[in-house]
Amino acid sequence: MMRRIYEDFAYSDEGRSDCYWDSTVTARRWPVLQGTHQADVAIIGAGFTGLNAAIELAAGGASVIVLDAEWPGWGASGRNGGFCCMGGAKASDAAIARRYGQGALDDWDTAQVQAINLVARRVSSLSLDVEQHSDGEIVLAHSRHAMKRLQRSGETVDRAGLAAMGMGGPQFHGGLHTRVGFGLNPRRYLEGLARHAASIGVNIYGHSPMTQLKRGRQRWHAVTPDGWVEADQVLIATNGYTSDDLPDWMAARYLPALSSVIVTRPLTPDEQQAQGWTSDLMAYDTRTLLHYFRLMPNGRFLFGMRGGVTCTARAEAVTRRRLRTHFEQMFPAWRHVEATHTWSGLVCLMPALVPFAGEVPDMPGVHAAMGWHGNGVAMGSYAGASIAGRIAGTNAHSLPEFTGRTPTRFPLGQYRRSLLRLAYLGYSLTDAL
Repeated sequence: MMRRIYEDFAYSDEGRSDCYWDSTVTARRWPVLQGTHQADVAIIGAGFTGLNAAIELAAGGASVIVLDAEWPGWGASGRNGGFCCMGGAKASDAAIARRYGQGALDDWDTAQVQAINLVARRVSSLSLDVEQHSDGEIVLAHSRHAMKRLQRSGETVDRAGLAAMGMGGPQFHGGLHTRVGFGLNPRRYLEGLARHAASIGVNIYGHSPMTQLKRGRQRWHAVTPDGWVEADQVLIATNGYTSDDLPDWMAARYLPALSSVIVTRPLTPDEQQAQGWTSDLMAYDTRTLLHYFRLMPNGRFLFGMRGGVTCTARAEAVTRRRLRTHFEQMFPAWRHVEATHTWSGLVCLMPALVPFAGEVPDMPGVHAAMGWHGNGVAMGSYAGASIAGRIAGTNAHSLPEFTGRTPTRFPLGQYRRSLLRLAYLGYSLTDAL
């Protein structure tokens, strides 16, 4: 029995049962692990991080087994908003520079760009049809005060400029365009990674949750209900779906948070013009409790925001109503447009608001990579490749030193999601300014 901090609904099929991305792929059936298996490296979690690590390791000649509690793409990697962009930390640039030094911030900026480039190379080299679009991303000021802050960060466009770019909306006071990154279909990217990994010798098993990680005489044993894997090295890449006792060191060192998404039916050109939104740029607003959205190549509109702090069927219904309300307030011309798909999932926050990608203390050979703060398409992929490089001794895909520092624990232990309730209240007040 896994030790997780939300209600069972968060870890069931119900929250993701209406995920749009599932309708865009023909999923492969993966075998269940049975019996004893040997590998150089066992990877727990078949998402962006685990699969990119597996590809790097297998390409270098290592034998790799990947275990997933459900199946590749079931978790956040197969149900996110599809923003391959700068990000991975919730800490501000100023906080990172103050805490770790300007050099560390420069390294972090470099790693973010390299992460996007890694995904672009994967998509290109594997000839994946991921519905790629968008010349970078734009952050939209949700208030006049937010616009003033944006203006201190770079060259901005005002409300009239946004309208001319095809980004009209009553809540947008201007924006800052960063020409790095692109939108994609995350599930198609994930499926492409999984199929490629399998083609180069990686053994992937679904419905094979690791229930225990223990040390044998010489190797680690990743135990599942029907077997186990003996391996020299282990990478835990389960992010917001991690269990607090696998291993016990994990307890309270990460904080899952709910995010919810809708996708509309295809919007007609006339409907797009009526709202004034015809741009395919990835967009998000300046709220701390931000909204993220984009017009996809097929005319559908994706809109997401943070969820609640309770995850039951009733709470999910409330969140979906709130999501729809926010969508209609921001895009009033589309109040009549139905959402054909609505779903939710868990992102992962860390105590210092920066990712962790390093070795688990006092467990030599066990590594963990987690905490992308809602931006895991690029940084989760890159961190997986980075950990693989460390395991292989190549030091490829470098990350700043601070990402390897052992994270502290959140207060309140298994009740730590209560912290979100207080944080959300405070952020709601500051976002209103």
